[in-house]
Amino acid sequence: MDLAFALNVNSSLDFPKNIALVHEWFSPRSTGGAEKVVQVIDDLLTQIAYRPEIFSLVNCENLKKGSWLFNRKVKTSFIQGLPFGISHVQKYLPLLPFAIEQLDLEGYPLVISSSHLVAKGVLTSPDQLHISYVHTPVRYAWDQMNIYLKRSFLSKIGLGPLIRFQLHNLRQWDQLSSSRVDYLIANSNFTAKRIWKYWRRPSEVVHPPVSVKRFEWNKPREDFFLSVCRLVPNKRVDLLVRAFNKLKLPLIVVGDGVEKRYLENLAGPTVQILGYQSMEKVEDLMSHCRAFVYAGIEDFGIAPVEAMASGAPVIAFGKGGVLDTVKCFNINPSNDSTGLLFFDQTVKSLVEAIEFFESKQLWRDLNPELIRYWANSFSEDSFKLKFRKILNNVWNDHLKSCDIGSSDLGA
Repeated sequence: MDLAFALNVNSSLDFPKNIALVHEWFSPRSTGGAEKVVQVIDDLLTQIAYRPEIFSLVNCENLKKGSWLFNRKVKTSFIQGLPFGISHVQKYLPLLPFAIEQLDLEGYPLVISSSHLVAKGVLTSPDQLHISYVHTPVRYAWDQMNIYLKRSFLSKIGLGPLIRFQLHNLRQWDQLSSSRVDYLIANSNFTAKRIWKYWRRPSEVVHPPVSVKRFEWNKPREDFFLSVCRLVPNKRVDLLVRAFNKLKLPLIVVGDGVEKRYLENLAGPTVQILGYQSMEKVEDLMSHCRAFVYAGIEDFGIAPVEAMASGAPVIAFGKGGVLDTVKCFNINPSNDSTGLLFFDQTVKSLVEAIEFFESKQLWRDLNPELIRYWANSFSEDSFKLKFRKILNNVWNDHLKSCDIGSSDLGA
């Protein structure tokens, strides 16, 4: 079905002219998959209804020429005016729940939030419909708290108990604010499970949009493995480095973050820590690597899908979002498998997976064209069609409930 035709089906649905689209922040130090989701939702709403008003704790994106937000009005919170508020918004973590509640959404019958921390906590009235696309319940407040705290600088200087108390308060607010949302969308089945575990709310899964078209899948494979991610503790790049040190196989690590120096010191002669690289360089590396490797627990994991869009097989820790995205050869061997999963987050388990991959020469057997074909199911077009269907249904139900409420009130 043609995308433009599909999006125009039921285009006469009575969407309001005033739509609010809320995201945590548009900060120069934090741009990734969550911001891409906001951009695609903004584009979809403009196609099928009206261009939404953008709300965010802080913003600098609309000042950048070439940005999708250039010259767009973005309504921000008081954090915008605090010292280093734009560039280091996360440093104000204790204030962020309060700040998001100060955004004035009166006059917007439809509110859509993109939330990985506090965006879902905006205040709305009973007459407003609030749909939240959830990237994750706050990782470092729930199940990944101890991972973050182990290497936290503040913990090392004795502030661990204070941080734990702040995260205790954040957990309470996170659970409480989840009840304000009318309809929850999760970015993966793993996230949906975490939403149920911590919020006791059902959610519908819609995988986030991935720009698969910008990757080339038919390039020759070279003799190196690749990792692309932020260099932070929960990504477990240290496992990758230790495994490739042991195997003496070539690994290229792309990314920047607090773990970079630690990983540089850990790396053996076959491991290169390249740091930040341009989008063009990343695309080239993905198109030529023997396989993409990942050892962290990702709520969805856009980078593995980008690798598959490049025709590269994926070797990843078998927990989290990769269970939705990687068709695992060692569970169900077939011609359309897209990679391998290992199931213990240890160097030993990862080494065994890579040795199996090498001994079976799977980079030759796993068809890059079929890997790319599978990646297409996570495209922007696919996301728009699924999100549009939910939006239609939920908005229709909301209108009906408003009519019933008005009738009951009149009676």
